[in-house]
Amino acid sequence: MFDTLIVEATLVALQILSVITWTIALWKWQQNRQINRQVAEFENSFWASKDWTEAHAMAKAGQGDFVAIALSGFKAFEELQQSSGNLRQLMDPMEAIERPMRQSMQLLLRKQERGLSELATIGSIAPFVGLFGTVWGIMDALKAIGLSGQASIDVVAGPIGEALIATAVGIVTAIPAVLLYNYFIRRQKLRVTLMEGFIDSFIRMSARQLAQQGRHE
Repeated sequence: MFDTLIVEATLVALQILSVITWTIALWKWQQNRQINRQVAEFENSFWASKDWTEAHAMAKAGQGDFVAIALSGFKAFEELQQSSGNLRQLMDPMEAIERPMRQSMQLLLRKQERGLSELATIGSIAPFVGLFGTVWGIMDALKAIGLSGQASIDVVAGPIGEALIATAVGIVTAIPAVLLYNYFIRRQKLRVTLMEGFIDSFIRMSARQLAQQGRHE
């Protein structure tokens, strides 16, 4: 009875892991759709701004991950202009702007990566959880066969076949988790590329803005 409960508990655990996998997947899909929409809307509006002041105002009113990166760049730009009399004025202007933007990007990426470690963990442990259930079930089956004194194929095949179900369920649970993890990691890498491209463009724009202010002065 106890041995049977362990196998059943293993199958229940695998079902719970499967539910967690698809719950995370739905959440990440919704998150990715929202991020992609906000990024597209922000970039279209931001680069359509007529000047630096309008772009800054647009960033303050915007939504999405790129907003936080842009605002950190504008803040660094303002601090750079007000840096007379402190060590900030000794820094390279572009480095002074780039550093806080990249720090903001890393913070956003850490938030976006939530759920991915869980998918990776499920993909890694599910086959072993299923294998544990199978081994325990086979031990129980062999024990029952030994007590019955019969070792014909009809007697052996049934219990062992049932025990192997746990391994199959473990594999079925792991495959979606691994595929989903790889999919979301690829989406994350694409997002990193977009963020880095935005930062590079923002820095070039900041350099031109500094040059224009220098000419006016």
